[in-house]
Amino acid sequence: MNKIKCGLDSDESYEGTSEASFKDAVVYDGTQGNNGSVPQENGIRKHRYVPLSLRYSNLTQSLCFNRPFELSKITMPIVFNEPLSFLQRITEYMEHTYLINKACSLSNSIERMQAVAAFAVSAVASQWDRTGKPFNPLLGETYELIREDQGFRLISEQVSHHPPISAFHAESLTGDFVFHGSIYPKLKFWGKSVEAEPKGTITLELLKHGEVYTWTNPFCCVHNVILGKLWIEQYGTVEILNHSTGDKCVLNFKPCGMFGKELHKVEGYIQDKSKKKRCVIYGKWTECMWSVDPQAYESNRKAEKKGELKKLKSQVGLTADNDDADDMPEVQETVAVIPGSTLLWRISSRPQHSATMYNFTNFAMSLNELEPGMLATLAPTDCRLRPDIRAMENGDMDEASREKERLEEKQRSARKHRSKEEEEWSTRWFQSGTNPFTSSQDWLYTGGYFDRNYSDLPDIY
Repeated sequence: MNKIKCGLDSDESYEGTSEASFKDAVVYDGTQGNNGSVPQENGIRKHRYVPLSLRYSNLTQSLCFNRPFELSKITMPIVFNEPLSFLQRITEYMEHTYLINKACSLSNSIERMQAVAAFAVSAVASQWDRTGKPFNPLLGETYELIREDQGFRLISEQVSHHPPISAFHAESLTGDFVFHGSIYPKLKFWGKSVEAEPKGTITLELLKHGEVYTWTNPFCCVHNVILGKLWIEQYGTVEILNHSTGDKCVLNFKPCGMFGKELHKVEGYIQDKSKKKRCVIYGKWTECMWSVDPQAYESNRKAEKKGELKKLKSQVGLTADNDDADDMPEVQETVAVIPGSTLLWRISSRPQHSATMYNFTNFAMSLNELEPGMLATLAPTDCRLRPDIRAMENGDMDEASREKERLEEKQRSARKHRSKEEEEWSTRWFQSGTNPFTSSQDWLYTGGYFDRNYSDLPDIY
Protein backbone atom coordinates (compact mmCIF):
# COMPACT_ATOMS: atom_id res chain seq x y z
CA MET A 1 0.00 0.00 0.00
CA ASN A 2 1.26 3.47 -0.86
CA LYS A 3 1.97 5.92 1.90
CA ILE A 4 -0.71 8.59 2.21
CA LYS A 5 0.54 12.13 2.54
CA CYS A 6 -1.99 14.84 3.38
CA GLY A 7 -0.10 18.06 3.83
CA LEU A 8 -1.65 21.52 4.01
CA ASP A 9 -1.93 23.46 0.78
CA SER A 10 -3.64 26.57 2.12
CA ASP A 11 -5.10 28.14 5.22
CA GLU A 12 -8.52 26.96 3.98
CA SER A 13 -7.47 23.37 4.73
CA TYR A 14 -8.37 23.83 8.37
CA GLU A 15 -11.15 25.68 10.14
CA GLY A 16 -11.23 27.48 13.45
CA THR A 17 -7.54 28.33 13.24
CA SER A 18 -6.00 31.53 14.51
CA GLU A 19 -2.55 32.83 13.68
CA ALA A 20 -0.09 34.82 15.74
CA SER A 21 3.43 36.10 15.33
CA PHE A 22 6.25 37.55 17.40
CA LYS A 23 4.68 40.98 17.34
CA ASP A 24 1.90 39.51 19.50
CA ALA A 25 4.37 38.25 22.09
CA VAL A 26 3.69 38.73 25.76
CA VAL A 27 6.18 38.69 28.59
CA TYR A 28 5.62 36.57 31.68
CA ASP A 29 6.01 38.68 34.80
CA GLY A 30 7.87 35.99 36.71
CA THR A 31 5.70 35.95 39.80
CA GLN A 32 6.29 33.26 42.38
CA GLY A 33 4.19 30.11 42.07
CA ASN A 34 2.51 28.39 44.98
CA ASN A 35 4.68 25.29 44.67
CA GLY A 36 7.74 26.76 46.33
CA SER A 37 9.73 26.88 43.10
CA VAL A 38 12.14 29.51 41.93
CA PRO A 39 10.22 32.03 39.76
CA GLN A 40 10.28 31.22 36.05
CA GLU A 41 11.54 34.69 35.22
CA ASN A 42 15.24 34.62 34.43
CA GLY A 43 17.38 36.51 36.89
CA ILE A 44 19.02 38.48 34.09
CA ARG A 45 16.25 38.74 31.50
CA LYS A 46 12.57 37.95 31.11
CA HIS A 47 11.52 35.14 28.78
CA ARG A 48 8.91 35.88 26.16
CA TYR A 49 5.91 33.64 25.68
CA VAL A 50 4.47 33.66 22.18
CA PRO A 51 0.82 33.03 21.25
CA LEU A 52 0.69 30.08 18.89
CA SER A 53 -1.73 28.93 16.20
CA LEU A 54 -4.29 26.18 16.86
CA ARG A 55 -4.33 22.71 15.31
CA TYR A 56 -6.70 19.87 14.44
CA SER A 57 -8.43 17.86 17.15
CA ASN A 58 -8.11 14.47 15.45
CA LEU A 59 -7.22 12.59 12.28
CA THR A 60 -10.64 12.55 10.64
CA GLN A 61 -10.60 16.34 10.33
CA SER A 62 -7.64 16.38 7.96
CA LEU A 63 -6.71 12.93 6.61
CA CYS A 64 -7.79 11.88 3.15
CA PHE A 65 -10.03 9.31 4.82
CA ASN A 66 -11.99 8.51 1.64
CA ARG A 67 -9.09 6.20 0.77
CA PRO A 68 -8.07 3.09 2.68
CA PHE A 69 -4.97 3.50 4.84
CA GLU A 70 -2.88 1.99 7.57
CA LEU A 71 -2.37 4.39 10.45
CA SER A 72 1.23 3.30 10.97
CA LYS A 73 2.13 4.29 7.39
CA ILE A 74 0.73 7.81 7.39
CA THR A 75 2.94 10.87 7.08
CA MET A 76 1.18 13.13 9.55
CA PRO A 77 0.13 16.63 8.42
CA ILE A 78 2.02 19.41 10.15
CA VAL A 79 -1.13 20.56 11.98
CA PHE A 80 -0.66 17.61 14.32
CA ASN A 81 2.66 19.05 15.43
CA GLU A 82 3.44 21.58 18.12
CA PRO A 83 6.16 24.18 17.38
CA LEU A 84 8.87 22.48 19.41
CA SER A 85 11.42 19.80 18.57
CA PHE A 86 11.46 16.60 20.62
CA LEU A 87 14.83 17.81 21.96
CA GLN A 88 13.03 20.81 23.43
CA ARG A 89 10.24 18.57 24.71
CA ILE A 90 12.66 16.47 26.79
CA THR A 91 14.23 19.70 28.08
CA GLU A 92 10.93 20.22 29.90
CA TYR A 93 12.18 17.65 32.41
CA MET A 94 14.06 20.61 33.87
CA GLU A 95 11.04 22.83 34.58
CA HIS A 96 11.04 21.89 38.28
CA THR A 97 14.80 21.85 38.80
CA TYR A 98 14.26 23.36 42.24
CA LEU A 99 13.33 19.82 43.40
CA ILE A 100 16.83 18.58 42.50
CA ASN A 101 18.34 21.54 44.31
CA LYS A 102 16.16 20.72 47.30
CA ALA A 103 17.36 17.10 47.26
CA CYS A 104 20.96 18.34 47.25
CA SER A 105 20.28 20.40 50.40
CA LEU A 106 18.73 17.58 52.47
CA SER A 107 20.78 15.50 54.93
CA ASN A 108 18.41 12.50 55.15
CA SER A 109 18.52 9.93 52.32
CA ILE A 110 14.78 9.13 52.54
CA GLU A 111 13.92 12.81 52.30
CA ARG A 112 16.25 13.11 49.31
CA MET A 113 14.45 10.19 47.67
CA GLN A 114 11.13 11.97 48.26
CA ALA A 115 12.42 15.05 46.45
CA VAL A 116 13.82 12.93 43.59
CA ALA A 117 10.53 11.04 43.29
CA ALA A 118 8.64 14.34 43.13
CA PHE A 119 11.03 15.50 40.41
CA ALA A 120 10.49 12.29 38.42
CA VAL A 121 6.72 12.87 38.50
CA SER A 122 7.02 16.58 37.75
CA ALA A 123 9.20 15.79 34.74
CA VAL A 124 6.22 14.26 32.92
CA ALA A 125 3.59 16.71 34.22
CA SER A 126 3.95 19.05 31.24
CA GLN A 127 2.46 16.32 29.01
CA TRP A 128 -0.99 16.95 30.51
CA ASP A 129 -3.29 17.83 27.57
CA ARG A 130 -0.26 18.11 25.26
CA THR A 131 -1.76 16.22 22.31
CA GLY A 132 0.44 17.93 19.72
CA LYS A 133 3.35 15.92 18.34
CA PRO A 134 6.80 17.52 18.68
CA PHE A 135 8.86 17.73 15.49
CA ASN A 136 11.15 14.76 14.93
CA PRO A 137 14.73 16.01 15.39
CA LEU A 138 16.99 15.83 12.36
CA LEU A 139 20.13 13.73 12.71
CA GLY A 140 22.76 15.95 14.31
CA GLU A 141 20.24 18.48 15.58
CA THR A 142 21.11 19.99 18.96
CA TYR A 143 19.49 22.10 21.64
CA GLU A 144 21.06 24.04 24.47
CA LEU A 145 19.48 25.81 27.40
CA ILE A 146 21.17 27.86 30.09
CA ARG A 147 18.97 28.98 32.97
CA GLU A 148 21.00 30.94 35.49
CA ASP A 149 17.87 31.57 37.55
CA GLN A 150 17.38 27.82 38.02
CA GLY A 151 21.09 27.07 38.17
CA PHE A 152 21.66 24.65 35.28
CA ARG A 153 22.74 24.31 31.69
CA LEU A 154 21.73 21.56 29.26
CA ILE A 155 22.84 20.20 25.90
CA SER A 156 21.01 17.59 23.84
CA GLU A 157 21.71 15.96 20.48
CA GLN A 158 19.84 13.68 18.08
CA VAL A 159 22.40 10.88 17.95
CA SER A 160 20.50 8.38 15.80
CA HIS A 161 17.78 8.59 13.17
CA HIS A 162 16.90 4.88 12.77
CA PRO A 163 16.00 4.21 15.52
CA PRO A 164 15.40 7.80 16.70
CA ILE A 165 17.48 8.40 19.84
CA SER A 166 17.82 11.71 21.67
CA ALA A 167 20.59 12.14 24.24
CA PHE A 168 20.73 14.91 26.85
CA HIS A 169 23.11 16.10 29.56
CA ALA A 170 22.28 18.75 32.18
CA GLU A 171 24.57 19.97 34.93
CA SER A 172 24.35 22.32 37.87
CA LEU A 173 26.12 25.65 37.43
CA THR A 174 27.43 25.24 40.98
CA GLY A 175 28.56 21.63 40.60
CA ASP A 176 25.81 20.08 42.74
CA PHE A 177 24.28 17.61 40.27
CA VAL A 178 24.42 15.99 36.83
CA PHE A 179 21.26 14.80 35.08
CA HIS A 180 21.53 12.80 31.87
CA GLY A 181 19.95 10.13 29.71
CA SER A 182 18.98 8.94 26.25
CA ILE A 183 15.40 8.52 25.10
CA TYR A 184 14.13 6.19 22.38
CA PRO A 185 10.35 6.67 22.16
CA LYS A 186 8.73 3.57 20.67
CA LEU A 187 5.24 4.17 19.27
CA LYS A 188 2.50 1.56 19.08
CA PHE A 189 -0.84 2.07 17.34
CA TRP A 190 -3.88 0.43 18.92
CA GLY A 191 -6.65 1.44 16.52
CA LYS A 192 -8.15 4.36 18.44
CA SER A 193 -5.05 5.25 20.45
CA VAL A 194 -1.30 5.73 20.19
CA GLU A 195 0.94 4.43 22.97
CA ALA A 196 4.45 5.78 23.51
CA GLU A 197 6.92 3.57 25.35
CA PRO A 198 9.77 5.77 26.63
CA LYS A 199 12.69 3.41 26.25
CA GLY A 200 15.90 4.66 27.79
CA THR A 201 17.37 5.20 31.25
CA ILE A 202 17.41 8.49 33.14
CA THR A 203 20.26 9.12 35.58
CA LEU A 204 20.55 11.74 38.30
CA GLU A 205 23.81 12.19 40.21
CA LEU A 206 23.82 14.20 43.44
CA LEU A 207 27.52 14.94 43.56
CA LYS A 208 27.63 16.42 47.07
CA HIS A 209 26.15 13.23 48.55
CA GLY A 210 27.90 10.84 46.17
CA GLU A 211 24.50 9.38 45.21
CA VAL A 212 23.17 8.11 41.89
CA TYR A 213 19.49 7.59 41.05
CA THR A 214 18.16 5.89 37.92
CA TRP A 215 14.66 5.33 36.52
CA THR A 216 12.58 5.11 33.35
CA ASN A 217 9.47 7.13 32.53
CA PRO A 218 5.91 5.71 32.43
CA PHE A 219 3.99 4.85 29.27
CA CYS A 220 2.01 7.64 27.65
CA CYS A 221 -1.19 7.03 25.66
CA VAL A 222 -3.10 9.48 23.45
CA HIS A 223 -6.72 8.39 23.01
CA ASN A 224 -9.07 9.10 20.09
CA VAL A 225 -6.49 9.77 17.37
CA ILE A 226 -9.15 8.80 14.82
CA LEU A 227 -12.40 10.14 16.28
CA GLY A 228 -13.49 12.05 19.36
CA LYS A 229 -11.79 14.36 21.84
CA LEU A 230 -8.09 13.73 22.30
CA TRP A 231 -7.02 12.94 25.85
CA ILE A 232 -3.89 11.62 27.54
CA GLU A 233 -3.14 9.17 30.29
CA GLN A 234 0.15 7.89 31.67
CA TYR A 235 0.51 4.48 33.24
CA GLY A 236 3.04 1.89 34.31
CA THR A 237 5.46 1.28 37.15
CA VAL A 238 8.42 3.58 37.68
CA GLU A 239 11.21 2.33 39.94
CA ILE A 240 13.74 4.85 41.22
CA LEU A 241 16.84 3.23 42.65
CA ASN A 242 19.45 4.93 44.81
CA HIS A 243 22.52 2.94 43.79
CA SER A 244 24.52 4.32 46.70
CA THR A 245 22.21 3.60 49.67
CA GLY A 246 19.98 0.83 48.31
CA ASP A 247 16.83 2.91 48.93
CA LYS A 248 14.13 2.42 46.31
CA CYS A 249 10.97 4.23 45.34
CA VAL A 250 8.23 2.39 43.43
CA LEU A 251 5.62 4.61 41.75
CA ASN A 252 2.50 3.21 40.11
CA PHE A 253 1.04 5.53 37.46
CA LYS A 254 -2.49 4.19 37.32
CA PRO A 255 -4.59 3.69 34.17
CA CYS A 256 -7.92 5.49 34.29
CA GLY A 257 -9.99 2.37 35.13
CA MET A 258 -13.64 1.54 34.45
CA PHE A 259 -15.20 4.65 35.94
CA GLY A 260 -12.22 6.94 35.45
CA LYS A 261 -11.61 7.33 39.17
CA GLU A 262 -7.95 6.36 38.79
CA LEU A 263 -7.21 8.86 36.00
CA HIS A 264 -3.91 10.71 36.58
CA LYS A 265 -3.38 9.02 39.96
CA VAL A 266 0.10 8.05 41.16
CA GLU A 267 0.68 5.91 44.25
CA GLY A 268 3.78 4.26 45.58
CA TYR A 269 6.21 3.94 48.43
CA ILE A 270 9.82 4.36 49.47
CA GLN A 271 11.66 1.48 51.08
CA ASP A 272 15.15 1.37 52.57
CA LYS A 273 17.81 -1.21 51.75
CA SER A 274 16.28 -3.63 54.29
CA LYS A 275 12.99 -3.38 52.30
CA LYS A 276 11.16 -1.65 55.11
CA LYS A 277 8.53 0.81 53.88
CA ARG A 278 9.48 4.25 55.14
CA CYS A 279 6.70 6.32 53.58
CA VAL A 280 3.88 6.23 51.04
CA ILE A 281 3.73 8.70 48.15
CA TYR A 282 0.45 9.58 46.47
CA GLY A 283 -1.19 12.24 44.33
CA LYS A 284 -1.75 13.05 40.67
CA TRP A 285 0.90 13.75 38.05
CA THR A 286 -1.34 16.58 36.82
CA GLU A 287 -1.65 18.26 40.20
CA CYS A 288 0.53 17.44 43.22
CA MET A 289 2.34 14.73 45.17
CA TRP A 290 2.23 14.05 48.92
CA SER A 291 4.08 11.83 51.38
CA VAL A 292 2.56 10.16 54.45
CA ASP A 293 3.35 7.52 57.07
CA PRO A 294 2.45 3.98 55.82
CA GLN A 295 0.15 3.27 58.79
CA ALA A 296 -1.84 6.47 58.26
CA TYR A 297 -2.16 5.60 54.59
CA GLU A 298 -3.49 2.08 55.27
CA SER A 299 -6.03 3.35 57.78
CA ASN A 300 -7.31 5.90 55.29
CA ARG A 301 -7.41 3.28 52.54
CA LYS A 302 -9.62 0.95 54.57
CA ALA A 303 -12.05 3.78 55.29
CA GLU A 304 -12.17 4.69 51.60
CA LYS A 305 -12.91 1.11 50.54
CA LYS A 306 -16.05 0.99 52.70
CA GLY A 307 -17.39 4.12 51.02
CA GLU A 308 -16.41 2.99 47.50
CA LEU A 309 -18.21 -0.34 47.86
CA LYS A 310 -21.53 1.44 48.41
CA LYS A 311 -20.88 3.75 45.47
CA LEU A 312 -19.90 0.85 43.18
CA LYS A 313 -23.19 -0.95 43.81
CA SER A 314 -25.12 2.13 42.69
CA GLN A 315 -23.09 2.38 39.45
CA VAL A 316 -23.54 -1.22 38.25
CA GLY A 317 -25.27 -1.27 34.87
CA LEU A 318 -24.59 2.36 34.02
CA THR A 319 -21.72 1.72 31.57
CA ALA A 320 -22.05 1.01 27.85
CA ASP A 321 -19.70 0.01 25.05
CA ASN A 322 -18.57 2.74 22.63
CA ASP A 323 -16.91 1.63 19.44
CA ASP A 324 -16.51 5.15 18.10
CA ALA A 325 -14.35 6.82 20.72
CA ASP A 326 -12.85 6.33 24.16
CA ASP A 327 -14.91 8.62 26.37
CA MET A 328 -12.68 10.82 28.47
CA PRO A 329 -13.49 10.25 32.15
CA GLU A 330 -14.65 13.17 34.19
CA VAL A 331 -11.56 14.52 35.91
CA GLN A 332 -11.63 15.25 39.62
CA GLU A 333 -8.91 17.84 39.96
CA THR A 334 -8.49 17.62 43.71
CA VAL A 335 -6.38 15.08 45.56
CA ALA A 336 -7.92 14.00 48.86
CA VAL A 337 -5.16 14.78 51.35
CA ILE A 338 -4.61 12.27 54.14
CA PRO A 339 -4.14 13.89 57.57
CA GLY A 340 -0.47 14.13 58.50
CA SER A 341 0.73 14.29 54.87
CA THR A 342 3.65 16.42 53.65
CA LEU A 343 3.44 18.24 50.32
CA LEU A 344 6.31 17.26 48.01
CA TRP A 345 5.37 19.11 44.82
CA ARG A 346 2.54 21.09 43.29
CA ILE A 347 2.21 21.85 39.58
CA SER A 348 2.66 25.44 38.42
CA SER A 349 -0.32 27.25 36.92
CA ARG A 350 -0.42 27.43 33.15
CA PRO A 351 -0.81 30.70 31.24
CA GLN A 352 -4.29 32.14 30.99
CA HIS A 353 -4.62 31.31 27.27
CA SER A 354 -2.67 28.05 27.32
CA ALA A 355 -5.52 26.17 25.57
CA THR A 356 -4.99 28.29 22.45
CA MET A 357 -1.22 27.86 22.67
CA TYR A 358 -0.88 24.08 22.37
CA ASN A 359 -1.47 23.76 26.13
CA PHE A 360 2.10 24.89 26.72
CA THR A 361 3.39 25.65 30.19
CA ASN A 362 5.21 28.92 30.86
CA PHE A 363 8.48 27.00 30.71
CA ALA A 364 7.62 25.38 27.36
CA MET A 365 6.71 28.73 25.84
CA SER A 366 10.20 30.06 26.54
CA LEU A 367 12.12 27.17 24.94
CA ASN A 368 12.16 28.47 21.36
CA GLU A 369 13.18 31.97 22.39
CA LEU A 370 15.82 33.48 20.14
CA GLU A 371 17.23 36.62 21.73
CA PRO A 372 19.31 39.32 20.04
CA GLY A 373 22.94 38.27 20.20
CA MET A 374 22.15 34.58 20.64
CA LEU A 375 23.05 33.83 17.00
CA ALA A 376 26.66 34.67 17.77
CA THR A 377 26.98 31.85 20.31
CA LEU A 378 24.43 29.19 19.31
CA ALA A 379 25.57 26.10 17.44
CA PRO A 380 24.25 26.22 13.84
CA THR A 381 22.50 22.90 14.55
CA ASP A 382 20.36 24.30 17.40
CA CYS A 383 16.67 23.67 16.78
CA ARG A 384 15.81 27.30 17.53
CA LEU A 385 17.17 27.83 14.01
CA ARG A 386 14.90 25.25 12.33
CA PRO A 387 12.87 27.20 9.76
CA ASP A 388 9.85 24.88 9.85
CA ILE A 389 9.39 25.17 13.62
CA ARG A 390 9.97 28.93 13.51
CA ALA A 391 7.41 29.35 10.72
CA MET A 392 4.85 27.32 12.64
CA GLU A 393 5.40 29.36 15.78
CA ASN A 394 4.83 32.52 13.71
CA GLY A 395 1.53 31.06 12.46
CA ASP A 396 2.65 30.50 8.84
CA MET A 397 1.48 26.90 8.42
CA ASP A 398 2.04 26.78 4.64
CA GLU A 399 5.65 27.86 4.99
CA ALA A 400 6.17 25.47 7.89
CA SER A 401 4.87 22.56 5.81
CA ARG A 402 7.12 23.45 2.86
CA GLU A 403 10.18 23.81 5.07
CA LYS A 404 9.47 20.53 6.84
CA GLU A 405 9.38 18.72 3.48
CA ARG A 406 12.60 20.45 2.36
CA LEU A 407 14.49 19.53 5.53
CA GLU A 408 13.35 15.92 5.41
CA GLU A 409 14.39 15.62 1.77
CA LYS A 410 17.77 17.22 2.59
CA GLN A 411 18.27 14.65 5.35
CA ARG A 412 17.39 11.78 2.99
CA SER A 413 19.81 13.08 0.35
CA ALA A 414 22.62 13.38 2.90
CA ARG A 415 21.97 9.81 4.07
CA LYS A 416 22.09 8.51 0.47
CA HIS A 417 25.35 10.39 -0.12
CA ARG A 418 26.96 8.88 2.98
CA SER A 419 25.81 5.42 1.90
CA LYS A 420 27.24 5.93 -1.59
CA GLU A 421 30.56 7.17 -0.21
CA GLU A 422 30.51 4.49 2.52
CA GLU A 423 30.79 7.15 5.20
CA GLU A 424 29.62 6.60 8.77
CA TRP A 425 27.71 9.28 10.64
CA SER A 426 29.72 10.68 13.53
CA THR A 427 27.98 12.16 16.57
CA ARG A 428 29.47 15.39 17.92
CA TRP A 429 28.78 15.65 21.64
CA PHE A 430 27.75 12.16 22.78
CA GLN A 431 29.12 8.68 22.24
CA SER A 432 27.52 5.28 22.59
CA GLY A 433 28.63 3.44 25.70
CA THR A 434 27.56 1.64 28.85
CA ASN A 435 25.81 3.38 31.69
CA PRO A 436 28.25 2.75 34.59
CA PHE A 437 25.39 2.41 37.11
CA THR A 438 22.91 0.20 35.25
CA SER A 439 25.28 -1.54 32.80
CA SER A 440 22.72 -0.81 30.07
CA GLN A 441 23.47 0.75 26.69
CA ASP A 442 23.43 4.54 26.87
CA TRP A 443 24.71 7.67 25.16
CA LEU A 444 27.21 9.59 27.27
CA TYR A 445 28.25 13.22 26.99
CA THR A 446 31.85 13.65 25.84
CA GLY A 447 32.11 17.32 26.83
CA GLY A 448 33.28 20.39 24.97
CA TYR A 449 30.00 21.79 23.73
CA PHE A 450 30.16 25.00 25.76
CA ASP A 451 33.69 25.71 24.50
CA ARG A 452 31.78 27.12 21.49
CA ASN A 453 33.93 25.52 18.78
CA TYR A 454 31.37 24.62 16.14
CA SER A 455 33.53 24.76 13.01
CA ASP A 456 33.02 21.09 12.04
CA LEU A 457 29.26 20.85 12.50
CA PRO A 458 27.13 19.67 9.56
CA ASP A 459 24.76 21.88 7.59
CA ILE A 460 21.42 20.27 8.43
CA TYR A 461 19.07 23.22 7.86
